[in-house]
Amino acid sequence: MTADDRTPRDPRSAAAAEAGGADPVRARRAVIARWTLLANRVGYLFVALAMALFVIAFAVGFDSTMATSVTVTLVIGCVLLAPSIVLGYAVKAAERDDRERGL
Repeated sequence: MTADDRTPRDPRSAAAAEAGGADPVRARRAVIARWTLLANRVGYLFVALAMALFVIAFAVGFDSTMATSVTVTLVIGCVLLAPSIVLGYAVKAAERDDRERGL
C-alpha cells in the first residue's frame, strides 16, 4: 500500500484519521473544529465587508440600501461568529484536558 492509498479523500475521514481513528469523540471533535474554523473565517469576512460598506457609505452618502447592507452583513457576521468562537474554545479546552489526563 502506497502513501497515496492511505491518504483519506473525504474530510470527515481525514478528521477521523487525524484524531487516531479509534476514538469517535475525538473524530467528532475534529469535525466540529473544522466547521468552527470555517464559520470563523466566513464570519470575520462578513464583519470586514460590513466595515468596508460602512466606509463606502460614509464617503458616498448613506441611503437606505447602504444602511440595510451594512446592517445585514454585520448581523450575519455576528450570528456566525458567536457560536463558532464558543465552540472553538470548547474544542480546544476538551483537547487540552485530554492531553493533561494522558488520553
